[in-house]
Amino acid sequence: MRASNQFADAATGVVYIHSSPAAVCPHIEWALAATLDSRPDPTWIGQPADPGLLRTTVNWTGPVGTAARLVDALRVWQMLRFEVTEDPSEGVDGERYSYAPGLGLWRGNTSANGDVVVGEGRLRALLASGNLAAELHRALGTAWDEVLEPYRSGGDGAEVTWLRRNVG
Repeated sequence: MRASNQFADAATGVVYIHSSPAAVCPHIEWALAATLDSRPDPTWIGQPADPGLLRTTVNWTGPVGTAARLVDALRVWQMLRFEVTEDPSEGVDGERYSYAPGLGLWRGNTSANGDVVVGEGRLRALLASGNLAAELHRALGTAWDEVLEPYRSGGDGAEVTWLRRNVG
């Protein structure tokens, strides 16, 4: 961290590719390597929720804002289901991006324990919208959680993914 700046220089996070066709996997690896300036070594395994598709998890370290760059690199393949997290660091909120075909991209700020945080200004706008329940569900990414939840649990032998909708 720079002594003259209260904000972190580096961040960490995780890329969860929940489902990808095998033919796209090398392209994903190249996109991750180009974005991270290092070659990840993902282990691709079958996706039990959608046989024939593969899944992987990649931990990353990079400059603050790397999650957004990773999402930009991945969303060119619209058939993917993925999530990218960036952990909170000193002076910087965490964030989570979720992508699902048909829904597109969702982004939310996250707290240290991974909860989605909705700020005061956004809450006031939601209250004024006249459709509070629907707008809150959108702000929390409920539709993305519902679609991605079956893909998050990997089955026997899979690395455990701790992004869960029902946490408390």
